[in-house]
Amino acid sequence: MQLQGLALEELTSQLQERGIPAYRAKQMMEWVYKKRITSWGEMKNLPLALREELAETYPLIFPEVVTISGSHDTTQKFLLRFSDGEMIETVLIPASPALYGEESDRRTLCVSTQVGCAYGCKFCASGLDGFKRNLRVDEIISQVLLVEKESGHRINNLVFMGMGEPLANFENLNKAITILNAPWGIGLGARKITVSTSGLAPQIREFADRPEQIRLAISLHGATDDVRLQIMPINKRYPIAELMEACAYYAARKKQLITFEYILIAGVNDQLEQARLLAQHAQRLRAKINLIPYNKVEGLPWERPSEQAQQAFLGELRQQRVPATIRREKGHDIDAACGQLRRRMKSEENSQG
Repeated sequence: MQLQGLALEELTSQLQERGIPAYRAKQMMEWVYKKRITSWGEMKNLPLALREELAETYPLIFPEVVTISGSHDTTQKFLLRFSDGEMIETVLIPASPALYGEESDRRTLCVSTQVGCAYGCKFCASGLDGFKRNLRVDEIISQVLLVEKESGHRINNLVFMGMGEPLANFENLNKAITILNAPWGIGLGARKITVSTSGLAPQIREFADRPEQIRLAISLHGATDDVRLQIMPINKRYPIAELMEACAYYAARKKQLITFEYILIAGVNDQLEQARLLAQHAQRLRAKINLIPYNKVEGLPWERPSEQAQQAFLGELRQQRVPATIRREKGHDIDAACGQLRRRMKSEENSQG
């Protein structure tokens, strides 16, 4: 089992079963998560014979960095390949001075939880080639450790908004969050972690029962069932009324505002009537709204609304006194939409093969 996929209690128990003192588990975790080492040879306070023994049982394996698109001072997209040949994307987003000030050191990592996706959201490239598999816990954690190593910066904000549906990989997501949040792990505060979902209502309720104040974002993208169903096939299984009930359950147990992610698509969901109904949903839950102008995906027919239409939609929300912003996507030149870089690379490899 990969060392990055274990909780401290698990590792301690397993080592004790082998007659190894419990304090060795804490030493190992400190090397990986505090000192960010990537090989067993760097664990200098462990005897060589013990290192060699444990390296066979708990290998430290990281995905291969296939490409890094973008520059150090802008959004960077990392295309990573695992040992089975499957690839995922993870994106490092620097702070926006307009939002956080010129001196902000906020660095957000957009993490993937699956290879591909089974939910077929109509704006997303991740699911165009179908679902391949869930990521293991260590594969989720390794994205954070690897990007920190490659970029030279610590991640202080994390969003599960990459490839895949996080709540469909529920068990591994939960354990990964425990490692990310734990003081013996990466030590990232719960309020610095956001989970985005397409709307799996039962899992939202179950996730709400975690004690930590983790943030929740809902990929809503339509204020009525008929509009949302054009964009989000999951709406057929969990329509808006059921989704809003699950969100209310979550909101009642957390101090954090839920965020509605709403991609504006010209002629599909950018009508002012949708804005008014969206505002009503937000008011009931005291949610905030994050508008995202559609980012063109090759193979999909939709277009982004005009600047005038975007501002009109935003203005209608604000007129209803709902907290709302327009998030300007960074990185159009690096295949910014989820899954685009992976699809392009797979296409190039297939053409060469």
